[in-house]
Amino acid sequence: MTIQPDELMKLVVDAAEDKKAMNLVALSLRGISLISDYFVICHGNSETQVQAIATEIRKRAEQEGARVRGLEGLDTARWVLIDLGDVVAHVFHRDEREYYNIERLWSDAKVVERV
Repeated sequence: MTIQPDELMKLVVDAAEDKKAMNLVALSLRGISLISDYFVICHGNSETQVQAIATEIRKRAEQEGARVRGLEGLDTARWVLIDLGDVVAHVFHRDEREYYNIERLWSDAKVVERV
């Protein structure tokens, strides 16, 4: 059974919310990029919270049958990237999110979820 991109995006958002992710935004990249259908971007206020958010996203995705294609940055917990194919989650430490400001880079993308 394959989870649909919209369902996967909502699963990622819910998992991040459950770990108290801050300033959570989901961007639709459809028609803008071939990378994925959605970027989910959020941050935590500590390395421990960043790791908890990323771990919860990975756990829930795997439980629903989504394949984690890549997981980078979990050890340092400053910017964790979780590649789920149709959805890419970016879990930042607060300081790194302000510095990289990737929402600005994808300003053409439609915001589909803001928590």
